[in-house]
Amino acid sequence: MTAIEQTDAARPRGTRLPRRARRNQLLGAAQEVFVAQGYHSAAMDDIAERAGVSKPVLYQHFPGKLDLYLALLDQHCDALLQSIRTALASTTDNKLRVAATMDAYFSYVQDEGGAFRLVFESDLTNEPAVRERVEKVTLECAEAFGEVIAEDTGLPKDEAMLLGVGLGGLSQVVARYWLSSDSKVDRDKAVSLLTSLAWRGIAGFPLHGTEGPQA
Repeated sequence: MTAIEQTDAARPRGTRLPRRARRNQLLGAAQEVFVAQGYHSAAMDDIAERAGVSKPVLYQHFPGKLDLYLALLDQHCDALLQSIRTALASTTDNKLRVAATMDAYFSYVQDEGGAFRLVFESDLTNEPAVRERVEKVTLECAEAFGEVIAEDTGLPKDEAMLLGVGLGGLSQVVARYWLSSDSKVDRDKAVSLLTSLAWRGIAGFPLHGTEGPQA
């Protein structure tokens, strides 16, 4: 069950919940408010009302609005990184790996909770703690790509890392554009197009121990 679903299930005011369930409920409510209003326009009153709790209950779990935001950011940065790692580990066929990771980014931005906006479109990037988390997950996703590229091609780590940054940046920018533009291209076709573009580039680097490009 997602944080949003837990919020909907647990919203009635006055219901006593275990601490973990209450925390998830509050995070779900905060996500809805932050995604809809942005950090600066959101208020703790709005979040408490959305969760169906009093402000003192909210403050028992999170000392302030920034603490709530950072907890959400940690949760969704971890989710993105895990989805990329899962996609990369899902097959040993490199073309299918590219397709799986492209699809992971599309799935991430298409999630109905809109969590990707907190990671990629935050209005709080001037806050060092937020910027640090966003940069960290971007770097870790690129490193996940780079590790596979280095292992399969024998490229030096720094060169593989550059390619990993390129693949990660390409994926998330195109996925966000696809979503925000209300493109008439359906998701499967969009993923296929992006996969073809990325594969034609990365396949030009021979597998380790071979001389020709990848098939």
